[in-house]
Amino acid sequence: MKNSEILFLYDAKMTNPNGNVDDENRPRMDYESKRNLVSDVRLKRYIRDYLELQGKSLYVGKVDGKTVNAEKRLEPLLAELPGKVDKKTWNTEHEAWLLDQLIDVRLFGATMAVKGMPLTFTGPVQFSWGYSLNPVTVMESTITTHFSSTGEQGQGTMGRDYRVVYSFLSFYGLISGKRAQWTRLTEDDVRLLDEAIVRSIPLLATRSKIGQSPRLYMRVEYVDDLTLIGDWRDKLDPLGDSLNQINDVELNAERLMTKLEHVKDKIHRIHLWEDTDLKVSSQGATGAFSELLPSALQTKLHRIDG
Repeated sequence: MKNSEILFLYDAKMTNPNGNVDDENRPRMDYESKRNLVSDVRLKRYIRDYLELQGKSLYVGKVDGKTVNAEKRLEPLLAELPGKVDKKTWNTEHEAWLLDQLIDVRLFGATMAVKGMPLTFTGPVQFSWGYSLNPVTVMESTITTHFSSTGEQGQGTMGRDYRVVYSFLSFYGLISGKRAQWTRLTEDDVRLLDEAIVRSIPLLATRSKIGQSPRLYMRVEYVDDLTLIGDWRDKLDPLGDSLNQINDVELNAERLMTKLEHVKDKIHRIHLWEDTDLKVSSQGATGAFSELLPSALQTKLHRIDG
């Protein structure tokens, strides 16, 4: 498998992209820069939930609809192995079988204990923390429930609800071709990852998460398992501070387009999904991201179904 690097952009309007449980569930923020933050764990949670909807088995998941600890999660899987499995009989074939059952371990890695044996897999797919390209305002309001703390209808309780007015969020990720060999990650797994990132956020919205929409997903697949260029977000210009909706956004991607053209010989394919509402500018032109992609890369473009 070859290396890939990922750029994922989505926006959040009047919602809470990633609440901080240590701060009254307020949206995570860098208050000095006024940037909204979203952890890599939150993004992986969306991906895992989508994979579970597709019927995939997960290590970080549930058994019979209930959250269980890691040891309990492995019990039903290991029970499917023929014969007795212990420290003496465990071998590389057993390890390969276990990896083949758990797509999230193949993607993100895991540390687990099997029959008292510690197993550590470093995931080939890693994400940075996400941050907004625009300064973000957080608003708060009072919410009142119609049930008391005992569950009976009555006076109810009051609390605070925190949401961002508008946040245009960005994630960087990578896929290591070398690490993929160790976790048995497949090309089909990566295609499902593409699909999960594009579809999961609007599909799996809860009350506090509704109002989020994917805007651009780009996975640059290289010609080998050695090439890595770096965080694509560094090639995007920051957005203004008066954004309230996607129609206010015009993403200056000139430096990103220039970098893509500069490394075109190292690129095998560009896997792309884009929302037609996102306006992108480069070298004085405005349009869809794919329209502004350098001509030398147009033949390497592969569109992802949304």
